[in-house]
Amino acid sequence: MTADFAVIGGGFAGLAAARRLRQLQPDARIVVLEAGRIGEGASGRNSGFMIDLPHELSSKDYAGSGDDRLMTRLNRQAIAFGKAAVEDYRIDPNFFDEAGKVNGAAGDAALAHNATYAQHLESMGEPFSLLDAKQMQDLTGSAHYNGGLYTPGTVMLQPAGYVRGLAAGLQRDGVEILENSGVIAFVKEGLSWKVEALKGSVSTGAVILTVNGHLESFGVAKGRLLHLFLFAMMTPELDADQIASMGGQSRWGITPSDPMGTTMRRIDEGQGGNRIITRTSAVLRPGMRTTDTDMKRSALAMRRKFDQRYPLFADMQMEHHWAGHLCLSLNGVSHAHEIEKGVYSGCVQNGLGATRGTLTGITAAELACGVQSEISDHFRFEISAKKLPPNSFLGLGGNLFLRWKQLRARNE
Repeated sequence: MTADFAVIGGGFAGLAAARRLRQLQPDARIVVLEAGRIGEGASGRNSGFMIDLPHELSSKDYAGSGDDRLMTRLNRQAIAFGKAAVEDYRIDPNFFDEAGKVNGAAGDAALAHNATYAQHLESMGEPFSLLDAKQMQDLTGSAHYNGGLYTPGTVMLQPAGYVRGLAAGLQRDGVEILENSGVIAFVKEGLSWKVEALKGSVSTGAVILTVNGHLESFGVAKGRLLHLFLFAMMTPELDADQIASMGGQSRWGITPSDPMGTTMRRIDEGQGGNRIITRTSAVLRPGMRTTDTDMKRSALAMRRKFDQRYPLFADMQMEHHWAGHLCLSLNGVSHAHEIEKGVYSGCVQNGLGATRGTLTGITAAELACGVQSEISDHFRFEISAKKLPPNSFLGLGGNLFLRWKQLRARNE
């Protein structure tokens, strides 16, 4: 087929790019090529935190090292972009819950992290609330936490439902979304590009790469991207007796005060059933493939973390257990640039896919249309990702470092 724009990758970034393209060029033919199914890749596998505030995973307490007011403003533009899509495409509002989030703290070091972060937020003029142990138990039904830091601006997504809703709305707007259409190459053909997929090709004037870490698979930023897998598990639906015995509220999201700690969420019937989701453990895999050993080790670690928080459910069998691929750069920058004439990227989300993916997707679309905004001006002028050590050293050294960080996080 032929198209004005071919977007490779149908996650947060790719669908944001397609929506922005449709806004900028209402009559353009836009094709999104997704290797799998919408919502079954990293966008549907993440914890669903669309965060507005500075959230640097490499920091001891998330405090940013750049212009935090600017990044907060950009993040809120991404959230507003998502909210408008929810309204325009009639996405279930349960999938876009403006509930805020809590940094949970179990130990003294984590409480100190929260206190430092609270000072940082106060200096920015941002609202927050410090929670004590009783308030944390009233929220979560768990006596594990000694304190928390609540901030109101985070949106809690049902991530697969949200991206599937985006895709359905875009299709009604005339965007063609082709699932199970893995792209293996794109080559120059005169003034156009030929995007080659497994079962066909697209001739297009502009290629937009929104493939996060698979940017390297297309020969771009090679040797500059860190590929991590994070792991999660989900309980079966809790029955009425279990809900009553646990207590707590029906919806909440907790990020750990130590970035290498454990993320927890509770969802209700409007988001996929009354369930608890646990996310912990990280492994560096430069080859972008996880292993059976990784899955088994993460399952044991998550079980320990869950049982710490909910000992009354220690014999509960988990219903789901999965891994998700994310991509970071050593210096925390994204890759949203014009790679060469007619080829644009919106990649490298640094573990902040819901928000950063939306921003880089918007940037790629605006670059392809020759439009400038505060969002695209920020990302297109970011410096390049730092070069990494060789994979042989990176895999061993990086994973030892991650294990040390996770050991330090312990109960967090």
